[in-house]
Amino acid sequence: MEYKKIIFSVCLLPTLAWSQVTVVAPPTGGGTTLMPISPLRANAVGGGVRIKDLGFIEGARANQLTGFGVVLGLNNTGDKDTVYSKQALANMLQQYGLTVPATSVSSKNAAAVMVTASLPAFAKSGSRIDVNVMSMGDATSLTGGALIQTPLVGADGRVYAVAQGPINNNSFSLGTDDAAVTKNHPTAGSLIGGALVEKEVQATLVRDGQINIILNATDFTLAARMAEAIRGQAQNLGGQGWFAAARDGNSVQVIVPEQFQASPIDFIAQLQAITVVPDSKARVVMNERTGTIVATSRVKVLSCAIAHGNIYLAVNKGKDAIQVPPLAQAGTTALVPADVAKVTETGGGLNVFPELPTVQEVSQALNSLGATPRDMMTIFHMLKAAEALQAELIIK
Repeated sequence: MEYKKIIFSVCLLPTLAWSQVTVVAPPTGGGTTLMPISPLRANAVGGGVRIKDLGFIEGARANQLTGFGVVLGLNNTGDKDTVYSKQALANMLQQYGLTVPATSVSSKNAAAVMVTASLPAFAKSGSRIDVNVMSMGDATSLTGGALIQTPLVGADGRVYAVAQGPINNNSFSLGTDDAAVTKNHPTAGSLIGGALVEKEVQATLVRDGQINIILNATDFTLAARMAEAIRGQAQNLGGQGWFAAARDGNSVQVIVPEQFQASPIDFIAQLQAITVVPDSKARVVMNERTGTIVATSRVKVLSCAIAHGNIYLAVNKGKDAIQVPPLAQAGTTALVPADVAKVTETGGGLNVFPELPTVQEVSQALNSLGATPRDMMTIFHMLKAAEALQAELIIK
């Protein structure tokens, strides 16, 4: 039996007429439940958040490193004699005084890989950082292999770290070409603490007696609130006047007080401990692949009417056998089609909802329709098209 599901969702901006009564239907079972998350404080989204969680100090940033290396020790799961793998092995052997033509090298127990890492701010020479290793050829597994010494370079082409060590990916792939079992991802892995930092990246935090706080997300309200919160701690920080101000929607400029000029790190530590009440934008984010919906607490829906219903089409394919009569002198048994199609329509009528100013009321109204998450996505689309949804709609 085959099933096909056709979904109809209609959203209207109503003008209530003929003394129509606004009714919110009670929640029903059978659908999904869009659960609102209560804020920590009634007058703030999420309550106070530390500045160190909302942004970072300009100059204190990580740097991306990359490198090309070779993984050895594979059990016939390496590259199938690709040109660059054989050339990489030949070049490596040449560093040890062995000149071998690349065409005569076999790479079935080796794999050419790309190595990536993130160099944290203020990492000193001798510090260890984690690296990721990814096969770039046709190797089937890196399990059991070890990465040979690989320089990691930055965007400027300089070597900042060197990686080497056994690959850890906690995976396996067993079986034949027709039947195989694979766990996790065997052609990628990591080295925890597998790279040694060779060169430190110099960072400048204070410029002209000032530091800049860069927000993780652009928000004019948050930048203004952050500057105000810092000025509110002027007595503890030793600042005077307008020593903290929002430069734009993504940064706050703070003048380092005179008493902290010799020890700006102490000032930054106290600065990052200040809490700020963040502001959230009305936004609905939907992931159509997973059926996930996330809405902020400021989502508002204007008064509207929603009709939501489902039509289920069931088609049963079959055949009936027609037998030859007992006394018939000729004839054969025949099969004739006997398909059956049945349509079932479910769902309620037109539901009228008043203005829904909070995400709690929006979730209760949508849950009352008994809709699945994917049905809710269609409803949000229609609400946005009808200009009833007063929020930004983002589809992933």
